[in-house]
Amino acid sequence: MPQYPNRQFLEFEQPIKDLYEQIDQTKKLAEKNPKIDYSSTIAQLEQSIIDKRKEITEHLTPWQRVQLSRHPDRPYLFKYIEKMMTNFVELHGDRNFADDKAMVGGFANLDGETVMVLGQQKGINTKMRQQRNFGMAKPEGYRKALRLMKLAEKFNKPIITFIDTPGAYPGLEGEERGQGEAIARNIFEMIRLKVPVICIIIGEGASGGALGIGVGDKVLMMENTWYTVISPEGCSSILWRSVDKRETAAEQLRLTSLDMKGFGLVDEIVPEPIGGAHWDYSEAAAILKNAVILALAQLKQVDAETRINNRIEKFGAMGFWEELPTSALVNA
Repeated sequence: MPQYPNRQFLEFEQPIKDLYEQIDQTKKLAEKNPKIDYSSTIAQLEQSIIDKRKEITEHLTPWQRVQLSRHPDRPYLFKYIEKMMTNFVELHGDRNFADDKAMVGGFANLDGETVMVLGQQKGINTKMRQQRNFGMAKPEGYRKALRLMKLAEKFNKPIITFIDTPGAYPGLEGEERGQGEAIARNIFEMIRLKVPVICIIIGEGASGGALGIGVGDKVLMMENTWYTVISPEGCSSILWRSVDKRETAAEQLRLTSLDMKGFGLVDEIVPEPIGGAHWDYSEAAAILKNAVILALAQLKQVDAETRINNRIEKFGAMGFWEELPTSALVNA
């Protein structure tokens, strides 16, 4: 995990940065005055950092949670694979057009069991983000994901997907190669998979880009993530013709993990370390790993046909609507 001063701080994390600076100043004083013991002062400041992280996390607005989900120090897919699994073997290509580096997949070992792991990888620096297309998969990425899910089904291996994308790639070539069809096909096929499927939102969960690998028996959502049809910036641009209303849009979209759990769109909220997953990669991965292992154990107790039926019923029941009587339609 990156340490201060290399750590990046969001605007609302500034009080934490100030405390780190006080620690640095205290350590410099200790070097200049070796006869004075500053250890208790440093310990108090370190405890203040933990307290401040907790305080900030408890009072986050929806927009601030969106910012946390995009935190440059936040762990991405490969970090979770590294911390949660062993023997990861990446598989490439959709056997039709190309290998989309925004979508990663392969077999791995989770707590002694072979699983198929899939997800979007954004990249950890500018060069890698360009190579990974910022986690925005093209049609070949979703077709690769489907190929690997079918491979897992063939060998009766559970599937775990990690969702972290600002959306599917919206460019012309994506549309030319059937972006909408690729995502729709994945949704159709995922709901009928015979093996257990666990989907986890670890960062951004936007639109069809998330849904393309988001249909599962259990949908887990990490605490400081978001999941909705459009980004706050996109919503603001459409409704107010400006991104300046993104904070209002984030509130109105009801996109936080608590909102999603309340709507019944996700099954479980996975807690994060105090202040967010970017503060402790190992702890974040350990918490998530325990949740995944528990969910997987529960799903194994159910036969394939029942799992499929439950999956269909769960996703078919999502949403709110009201049917008007025929008389009302005639009068209208």
